[in-house]
Amino acid sequence: MGVRSMAVSPRMEQLRRGSEHSAWQRPYLNVFKHFRVEEWKRSAKEGDVAALTVTGPPWGRGYCQGWAVLTHPHPSLLPKDTRMKGTIYRIRGSNPASSYLQLPRAGTQSLGLTGRYLYLLFRPLPRKHFLVHLDVTTEENQVVRISFSNLFKEFKSSPTWLQFPFVCGAASEGTARRGVPGAAPGDARWTCLVLDLPSILALYLARSYSHLRGVKLCCNLLVKNLCTTDLLFEPGVTLARARLGDLSCRGVAPMPRELAFPVPKGQKWHDLYDYIRFPSEGPELLHNSIQKSFPHPVAGDQVLQEPGHPPTQLVTRSRAACDLPPVQQMSSPKAVPRRCPVVTKSIPEVHLAVPGPGGAVPAADPVLEEKLHSAGDTRQPLPLSAGGIHVYAHQRRGQTARAVPGSQEGLVPDPILKLRTIIGFGGCSTKWALWTRDSTAVVYPCHAVIVALLLQTGEQRFFLGHTDKVAALAFSGSGSVLASAQAGPRGLGRLWDFPTGTCLSLFKTHLHGLVSLSFSHSGAVLCGVGKDVHSKTMVVVWNTAQVTRGGGVTVLAKAHTDVDIQAMKIAFFDDTRMVSCGRDNIRLWRVRSGALRSCPVPLGEYHALEFTDLAFEEGPQQEPEDRALFVCSRSGHVLEVDYKNVCVRSARRLLPAQPQEDGQEQAGSSSGPGIAINSISMSSSFCATGSEDGYVRLWLLDFSAAVLEAEHEASVSCVCISPDGHKVLSTTAAGSLGYLDVQARDYSTLMRSHGGSVLGFSLQGKGGHMATVAQDSTIRVWDLASRQQLYDFSAAEETPCTVAFHPFWKMLACGFDSGVVRIFNLAASDLLLEHKQHRTAVTGLTFSPDGNLMFSSCLQGTLALYRLMAQKIQVLRVLGNVVARDGGSGVDTLVLSGDSRLLAFVGPSKYVVTVMEACSLDELLRVDISILDLHSTILDSAVKVCFGPVPQGELLVSTSSNKILVLDAKTGRLVREVSPVHKLSCSSLALSKDGQYLLTAGDKVIKVWDYRMRFTINFQVFIGHSEPVHQVAFTPDQEHVISIGDAIFLWDFLAPPPVKSSPGRARSPVSTLVLGSDRSSEKPKDGSETPRQTVPLPLLSSPPCLDISSVHPAGFQSISSESDREEEAERPGSSRKVANEHRDASVIVVESDGNEEPVVRPRVRQESSRSPEKAANEPRKGTRAPKCCIRPDSYRHFTPRFKASVLPQSFVSPPAGSEVLKLKAVIGYNGNGRGNMVWNPDTGFFAYSCGCVIVVEDLHSGSQSHWLGHAEEISTLTLSHHAQVLASASGQKDGDSHCQICIWSTQDGACTAELFHHETQVQAMAFSWDDRFLVTIGDYSDQTMALWSTHTYELVLSTCISEPLHDVAFSPFSHQDLACVGRGAVTFWVLEQQEAAVRLKVHRAPAPDVLGLVELTSLCYGAEALLYTGTNSGQICVWDTETNSCFMTWEADEGEIGVLLCRHQRLLSGSNTKRIRLWSVGSVQELRLKGPNARSGSVLLEHEITLDGTIVSAAFDDSLEMGIVGTTAGTLWYINWLESTSIRLISGHKSKVTEVCFSPDESHCATCGEDGSVRIWALGSTELVVQFQVLNQSCQCLAWKPRPVGVWPRPGESQHVVAGYSDGTVRVFSVSRTEMELKMHPHAAALTAVTYSTDGEMILSGGKDGIVAVSSPRTGMTIHVLADHKGSPITVLQCTRKQYHELGVEGGELWLAASSDRRVSVWGSDWLQDKCELLDWLSFPAPAGPEGLDSLPPSLAAFCPWEHGVLVYVGFGLQKEALFYSLRKKQVLRKISLPAFATSLSLSPAAPFMALGFSDRLLRLQPCPAGAPQDYAGHDDTVHLCRFAPSGRRLLTASHSAVLVWELPGA
Repeated sequence: MGVRSMAVSPRMEQLRRGSEHSAWQRPYLNVFKHFRVEEWKRSAKEGDVAALTVTGPPWGRGYCQGWAVLTHPHPSLLPKDTRMKGTIYRIRGSNPASSYLQLPRAGTQSLGLTGRYLYLLFRPLPRKHFLVHLDVTTEENQVVRISFSNLFKEFKSSPTWLQFPFVCGAASEGTARRGVPGAAPGDARWTCLVLDLPSILALYLARSYSHLRGVKLCCNLLVKNLCTTDLLFEPGVTLARARLGDLSCRGVAPMPRELAFPVPKGQKWHDLYDYIRFPSEGPELLHNSIQKSFPHPVAGDQVLQEPGHPPTQLVTRSRAACDLPPVQQMSSPKAVPRRCPVVTKSIPEVHLAVPGPGGAVPAADPVLEEKLHSAGDTRQPLPLSAGGIHVYAHQRRGQTARAVPGSQEGLVPDPILKLRTIIGFGGCSTKWALWTRDSTAVVYPCHAVIVALLLQTGEQRFFLGHTDKVAALAFSGSGSVLASAQAGPRGLGRLWDFPTGTCLSLFKTHLHGLVSLSFSHSGAVLCGVGKDVHSKTMVVVWNTAQVTRGGGVTVLAKAHTDVDIQAMKIAFFDDTRMVSCGRDNIRLWRVRSGALRSCPVPLGEYHALEFTDLAFEEGPQQEPEDRALFVCSRSGHVLEVDYKNVCVRSARRLLPAQPQEDGQEQAGSSSGPGIAINSISMSSSFCATGSEDGYVRLWLLDFSAAVLEAEHEASVSCVCISPDGHKVLSTTAAGSLGYLDVQARDYSTLMRSHGGSVLGFSLQGKGGHMATVAQDSTIRVWDLASRQQLYDFSAAEETPCTVAFHPFWKMLACGFDSGVVRIFNLAASDLLLEHKQHRTAVTGLTFSPDGNLMFSSCLQGTLALYRLMAQKIQVLRVLGNVVARDGGSGVDTLVLSGDSRLLAFVGPSKYVVTVMEACSLDELLRVDISILDLHSTILDSAVKVCFGPVPQGELLVSTSSNKILVLDAKTGRLVREVSPVHKLSCSSLALSKDGQYLLTAGDKVIKVWDYRMRFTINFQVFIGHSEPVHQVAFTPDQEHVISIGDAIFLWDFLAPPPVKSSPGRARSPVSTLVLGSDRSSEKPKDGSETPRQTVPLPLLSSPPCLDISSVHPAGFQSISSESDREEEAERPGSSRKVANEHRDASVIVVESDGNEEPVVRPRVRQESSRSPEKAANEPRKGTRAPKCCIRPDSYRHFTPRFKASVLPQSFVSPPAGSEVLKLKAVIGYNGNGRGNMVWNPDTGFFAYSCGCVIVVEDLHSGSQSHWLGHAEEISTLTLSHHAQVLASASGQKDGDSHCQICIWSTQDGACTAELFHHETQVQAMAFSWDDRFLVTIGDYSDQTMALWSTHTYELVLSTCISEPLHDVAFSPFSHQDLACVGRGAVTFWVLEQQEAAVRLKVHRAPAPDVLGLVELTSLCYGAEALLYTGTNSGQICVWDTETNSCFMTWEADEGEIGVLLCRHQRLLSGSNTKRIRLWSVGSVQELRLKGPNARSGSVLLEHEITLDGTIVSAAFDDSLEMGIVGTTAGTLWYINWLESTSIRLISGHKSKVTEVCFSPDESHCATCGEDGSVRIWALGSTELVVQFQVLNQSCQCLAWKPRPVGVWPRPGESQHVVAGYSDGTVRVFSVSRTEMELKMHPHAAALTAVTYSTDGEMILSGGKDGIVAVSSPRTGMTIHVLADHKGSPITVLQCTRKQYHELGVEGGELWLAASSDRRVSVWGSDWLQDKCELLDWLSFPAPAGPEGLDSLPPSLAAFCPWEHGVLVYVGFGLQKEALFYSLRKKQVLRKISLPAFATSLSLSPAAPFMALGFSDRLLRLQPCPAGAPQDYAGHDDTVHLCRFAPSGRRLLTASHSAVLVWELPGA
């Protein structure tokens, strides 16, 4: 457990005075000399730290004198040569926490060094890892730790910690190894490291540097000196040369003598040593690591950098960020939120190409849009998430250039995609399409994008910025300003400068469901009509006069109306006048004096018409006000309205009359159905109408005849005559857009679109055609070059589901919902074939890349294989139930490798990916995706699959948990993963043909990734879709990218052509693709995320659920990767060592030295299952029934672990002082408890519970004392504030109908009182702050609260609660106040005491309505009048205890908050997301006075640490700087916030322990469990030494290899452990080398027993099927297979040396096997002679049926150590007894009666003792052959294991997950 001293540190000393008093530090300060490190008074050392004084001749003789003289120095401990002189400090050790040199001596003191540069002269020890910590203080008095080490693999950052990898240089290399952190090379050189501390803080944290606080030099370093200065010293420059070069005026000085390295004559400094300055000035280096720049500057010839100039930015930013002004790039500390982590590797960027035409700009977030004054501000940073990532919308002028490959900044060029074409129209409405003023272009909306289409060239310009579908468009009279408004609840409008494409203004429309938008001719007024929030029609008029001058949009007037309005237009002659029409009305509007008023036009007999559109008369003949107004209706009437006189001049009804001889149609007013007119447009020579019958008609101005008409396939939504009068634009409800050329009498279709979301597409090989299928039940074929639709397929009463193009032929396959697959010949436009292999909807359809095969799948999971021959398709094979039924549909449902050999898909369930041989459908591989993440709390499923490049043989799988898994397509092992890829799951994957780029689609964004991850920023994000993107792919020529969703987007792919590398530079497949790891703290962020309106938080993952136990089902193959484990072993903080490449890929080995978390990061998910909740908590007869039977939705609420065992009926307690057994130690912590750990920092008292035992541990010595008094699982503990009394609670004790509460004295461990009141379980307890009262609350079935007096421990009062409570706390400011939290409310209680009587006054305060239905799960009091509560949905609420009201909430976590602690200005929270977080809440007290106006921005997240399980307990000191935290994984962690460290104090098994055993020398013991782990413990300290983890398997048995007879133990002797698993495998682990040496598979069923032969040369294993196998650990071969016990599980295997030669068999070894059918076989063996002979076969009788037993007890047998030739048997039988059977006499010698059937058995090798465990939680020590038995308590469940040590002086017992170590002092 490592260092356990946790004494509270003294308060920090005052810092040294300001800069005016730091003159003594100039020009430089020799730190070691000034602080006299060698005296160790002002400095501290720990571990192997020595000062070595190096003297003597410079080249060759011995040189160790002074402080530490080494007679035979090891080459790694001293400098390689004798150049160094003076004192050198050597620090060495394997653990940085136990070997270090520290300045100043106390961590609370400060060096107060203000120098800008820190010089460190050091040399890493060869082939070792070192670590250096620097604590610096900012001007805001914030302490930041800067650490660098060659142990770190990547740069990490938080607001209080920066971690830099250090790349060690080698003398043989000549240059530093770039980007390769790792152990120092054997010829590592002395290094002069210069750290620019102010620049580091400014660049990485945007903070100002104040002074250096402390230095900690950790293990494996040789350090010569440490210096601080404001000067930049140049190594290798002499004083004379500096004067000659006049370098001093440039801020460069020669290195002082006491800091200089010696340079022999004739040599150069840089040839002997390394000089590293960080931040580096080298632009070619990655700046997230510390390494040597190359080429190095020649001394004196090149000045590194002038001190006055700011250094180069090191963390690579997006190009947009670099283009910002300096003020924006380096903002003040206030502008940078304090969050963890802050710096990420990847900064997604919104990519824009040229502004205006062809530019791809992002759809901004609506919340952000409301905050922006102008969308044209191209330098405005747009925050996209709360994780510290910003998106900079920076518009680049001109065409995007192709950047040079090899840039270290990111993908090139930037942007790599440019939007070229959008195929689609409408989205919200098909009413809006406009002409430009010059009649050369058409402007129309396509969902959230506004498109300007040039008629002559077909070029499209894009106006992007809307976040929802565009609902209306309007042009100003001059055509220079375009107005647009979007649909949706936000109702945002934009004004655009049309020639440039710049957004002039963004404004709120206050309208929902906008139906009309009209611009005045002058462009000064804009009018809109829509619905308000109450769905009432509202008209709004805006003043837009100042927009073109930089002003904003203001509301002139607005009015509500009850009349229906379908269209509204501003009069072209007066900006203040408008006209509207709708159902039953035509109205004239006017704005006057800020008011909007209207008057109706008298309609007379036409008052019941539904008017749809209006238009003003054109022509210069009349005055503007005298021009008529034409209004159309659905009945075919066109009314001419006199605007000036407000009356109807005339009315005409347009009818589809018969054609006359001249070809014209006649209009009249006769009876009959009229033309339902939807739109009308007027010109000076004719009128155009668009009607419901699909016709666009051109009429004479008097409507006497229709001169021209064009028929459409759907109703016409809008018509618009061009300004030049030559063309008529029309739109249809089907989503088509076109225009009629009046002079040429020709109609041209500009755009067609699907009527619903596009679901999938397929591309023709080289023909440039694309087929799409959409929700409108059509299949369409498009020409990508012209954007024109070529074919439209639909079938009567059938819906198409998926399409696939043949790669070479003009053949299109279509799958329908009826299960039919049809193949069309596009060249002949006819149906070729029809197949009916499916009965339900076809979900997958694809051709192989070589064109020879076709595959289809359906909803029922059927997969069909077809062969193509001469354009004929033959069915080859059909398989059922192989494809996932809920795996989605599309072209990419079935994917094939590039060589057409492999087929992959999701199936047979959504959790499995299957790989088949394409030509035969033979299954090759099946991978279970749901088990690949051990730490995930949700069942992960596969979404899409994609094959990687053929040579690498990789398969990419996107999952529902936002990951991309890269699998080996041959073995199924997990190579690596990327997480998170998108905000939600990745819906589509595509890889470029050259394997360089990866496309992913998710939500509404597209990401382009560098597949090899060579850069700092490895992906770019592109936004434009307003709906989820369903599919994305490269075109066959790789010059374009297509994405589909709401529309079809065609992007130009601007990546440079692939450069073929020479063979010498070719990378291996392993190093080619590094998509990242789930262990990285800098995970890619989704560029489409919107900013969180909550406290700044780090990157969050999905909240884990509470995991009670882990059970691994048999039959699954472990899927893992050696490369993954090697990456894990090399990552910072990991002490794991991985076996060689030929070892089993499912084993992970973990070591722990006590100071680091033994990290287990397996790639296989643990299956968790909650034990069935039996009615164990029901009250006994005669008690009141429980009030509640439904457990609250809160993990904070305690639920006891299900136990089938019962308490013993009789207990033979040994007389006092005569106990043979003494409990020495308990291994484990009960993670199922709640608040079951206490620690007092003042007294050092530390206690926790494990089962029914309270373990009190001395944190300094590690010794334990055990308090036994409970019989059931302890639920919670609480410690009085003076730390003199401990209260513990458990379930009902035997014979009692109430829960047991024990009161303990912490001085002597005596139980002073037992309290009984609650009926089921005690949920929480708390002492009042004056320790006069103890309050206890019951669980959800009890629902009572009790108050006890601590003087007499009598019940003062008790009250029933209507709802379950979770936690309780007393106020520290008023001893009479306490609070409880429960379902949706806080209950405030006040104790009123009048003499002896005590009353409770209660006030219930409900949670804020904004939280909804929540459980308040935790609470703690803060500053005066403040109470903090946590919820099961992740919020923290702050309450004013004076008013009992909540005035503030914030999102603190993604999961339930079960632990809260507050000290002064800090708050700690723990949740089921496995995180503890530290918050700064200093300003909350000030915000208490603001009430509901309080905002969460005042609470800052200072730090967070992720542990191994849900947080269930926590105890910290008064400053919240250090403490202990308990998790459900059975671990207690020591937390130090100042050092940001977490050290494992106590650990144990979380699930059931299945076997225990001792090492031969008894220094260690081994345990294994159902979680698949084998753990090695040091018995002296009960510390976890090594852990072997096998994924997705349960370890059922194990044995330690015995020491050969007559061989003395050697210090370096290898020790081995063999373990058997549920998949039938046997694995041999080397404990000394911490690796798996052998894996065998001798069994088809799960193993149940395993042991070594007496000489350790054979392994005997027994399975669940009764088969016994004998295998050789040397060869791995199975020598014998014995089936005598077949059909019954083997329970025991034991070997012993033969004691009698007259037993009748050869050989020197006896062994026995016992099976659960009460049979025991005894064998004699000679393994060298390959002989194994049955000696005896025993069968023990039993009654016909067990009475009163839920399950049969095991059959156990063992050789008797003290009586040769005798074995002992216990098991189910006629009597409860132990039988002693003589192998020589073939009879039972004696019987010993037992109180019950034994569940475990062990015989002491040293004394005639027999240890037995029973299901009634009893451990019995039975003297033999006769004697008084002794029973021992301490177990809370069945004692299913007991094992004596080889010497007989120790005994191990196990009960569920608790392991108890007993000593036999007299043995």
